[in-house]
Amino acid sequence: MSDLHTKDGKLYAGNHPVLKGWESFSGWYWFATEKVEERKVADGSGSVLADGSVVDDVIWFGYVQGFEEEWGDFSEAELRPLIKAWQVWPIKACDLPHAGRRNR
Repeated sequence: MSDLHTKDGKLYAGNHPVLKGWESFSGWYWFATEKVEERKVADGSGSVLADGSVVDDVIWFGYVQGFEEEWGDFSEAELRPLIKAWQVWPIKACDLPHAGRRNR
């Protein structure tokens, strides 16, 4: 059952306003409700990706609609290669209230 709903023109996941969202061709959605931390290569806190590269990153807490719908942390840096490959894209703020899968 989806935790997404629109209230007063804003998207909410549960009781949390959605700050940012991403959508994919595969039907997955990532909805950020809280910025957990920023990781910077310059200060030694960068994230290590699967290919071994170290990059600046933002860790978000939020709601993900994938094979299952679940709450948890996710890495914006892990989405970036998919964005470059046109498989994932940021959801525009004006489209965010209408995004995601919902039970009607």
